[in-house]
Amino acid sequence: MKNYIDFKLCSVVVLGLGILLFSGCERDLSDDVRFATFTTNPDIFTDDPVGLTDEFFESFDPATGANPEGFGTDNDVAFEGSSSIRIDVPAPDDPDGGFIGGIFRDRGDGRNLTGFDALTFYARGSTTATIGEVGFGNDFGEDKFSVIARNIRLSTDWRKVVIPIPDPSKLVQERGMFIFSAGTESTNGFGFTFWIDELRFEKLGTLAQARPAILNGVDVEQEGFVDVPITLSELTQTFNTETGENVTVGVAPSYFNFESSNIEVAQVSELGVVSLLDTGEASITATLANVAAAGSLNLNVTGGFDFAPTPPVRDPEDVISIFSDSYANINVDFFNGFFGGSTTLGGAITVGDQNVIRYTNLNFVSVEFSNPTVDATQMTHIHVDIKVDEAVDVGDTLTIELADFGANGVADGLNSDDSVGGSTPLNNTQLASGEWIGIDIPLTSFTNGTDGGFTGLTSTSNLAQVSFVSGTISDISVDNIYLYRE
Repeated sequence: MKNYIDFKLCSVVVLGLGILLFSGCERDLSDDVRFATFTTNPDIFTDDPVGLTDEFFESFDPATGANPEGFGTDNDVAFEGSSSIRIDVPAPDDPDGGFIGGIFRDRGDGRNLTGFDALTFYARGSTTATIGEVGFGNDFGEDKFSVIARNIRLSTDWRKVVIPIPDPSKLVQERGMFIFSAGTESTNGFGFTFWIDELRFEKLGTLAQARPAILNGVDVEQEGFVDVPITLSELTQTFNTETGENVTVGVAPSYFNFESSNIEVAQVSELGVVSLLDTGEASITATLANVAAAGSLNLNVTGGFDFAPTPPVRDPEDVISIFSDSYANINVDFFNGFFGGSTTLGGAITVGDQNVIRYTNLNFVSVEFSNPTVDATQMTHIHVDIKVDEAVDVGDTLTIELADFGANGVADGLNSDDSVGGSTPLNNTQLASGEWIGIDIPLTSFTNGTDGGFTGLTSTSNLAQVSFVSGTISDISVDNIYLYRE
C-alpha cells in the first residue's frame, strides 16, 4: 500500500461545518486589469492524486483522536484502472487514534468549479458499514463553501456516490477538494476498510428539485436579546438525483443569501450570524441560488440578557467544570451535536465578556466531553444553572441526563458497558420563567431509564455527556455546569 500522508495541527471539522470570520477590501480597477483564472481540472484521484499537495492526505489532528496511520493507496483493488484510495478505519481503542479523517487540498491557488454540479466517486467496503462524513470545500482555512454529506452507506460492491454542489457559481477558486471522516459507530466498534476510486467533479445535468432549508426547514419562534448574537444552523440543500434518490447535504452559510424583515432590529452576516440591535420583531429568511429556503427565524427581541448569578465559591480541587466562567473548564467536544431526531437549535455563545448556553426548539440536546472522558468517581454532585426563556406551565418538565461511555471511552450502545441515567424530572415548581435557578443533583440520583433503552447510570469513571430533555419546554439558557464533591 503506497502512503501519501501528512497531518496538520488544525481545527477539526468532523461533527459540524467550520466557520471563520474574514475581511475584504476594495481598490480602484483600471481597464487594463486582468482577473485571475483558475484551473478547471475536475479530477482529484484516478490512479494517482491529480493536482494535489505532495502528501495529499492531510489528517485531522491526532490530539483529537484522529488516526493518521490508516490511509494509503491500493494497487490490488480498483474500480477502474490500476489503483484506488484505501482507508482502514480503526477500532475505538486503537492506540494511534479511534477514528480516521482529513482533507485533500489543491496544490495551486484553487480550482474554478463553476462548470460542475456534483462531486462524485465510486466506493466499496469490506463490510456494509457507513462513512460518517464526506464532502468538499474544507481546506483548513476559511472553509467558506463547505459541503458535507453524512452517513454514506457502503456495499461490498462498487457503488457511485453523488455529492451535489449547492450553487456552482460560488466556486470560482476552491482549494478544498475532498473531506472525509469515519469511525466504527455502524460496526459496533469493529474496524473495517473502504476504498474510493475515480474521485472527481462532474457536470451531471440530472440534479433536480432543489430544496434548500435553514433551521432544518422549521419556522422557529424565538425570544432574542439585544447584543446576544444567534448563529443560524441546520443549513441544508436537497436535490433529486437521476436514480430518484433525494440527497441532502449540509451547507456552509455563505451559499445562502439571508434577509431580515426589519434591519433596525436584526441583521444577518454572510456567515449566518444574526446580530440583534434593538427591541422589536424581525423575521429571518433565506434563498439559495434564487430558490426560497424552507424555514425561518421569527424573533421577538425584548432587551438585554440576564446572566446567571456567580456560583458558590468552591475549592477548585473539588470541582470538575464543564462550562463556567468561574472555573477552568475541561475540553468540550460540542454543545449541540445536532443528533438525528433532535430539533434543538443553539449552543454556547459569548455575550460581552461572559459565556452562556442558549437552546431553542428543545426536545433533547447533549453537551459532550469524550476526548477525553471524565473520571468523576470522586465527585458527589452536579450543579447546573437553568433559566426557562418562556412561560412555565403546570405539567412542564425538564430532565437532566448523564452518560458514561464505559471502559473504552466510546459510545457503542446497549451491548457494551455504556450507561445513561436521568434525574427526577424538574417540574414547574422547581423552574421559573425568566429566572435563573441553581440545580444541585447527587450523582447517585441518575437512576431513571432513558428512551434509548438504558436503565440508569451505573458508572461515573468515564462520564462523557450531560443532556437536557423536554417534551414541553422549548427555550432555555444554561450556565455553570460542573461536578463537585462535598
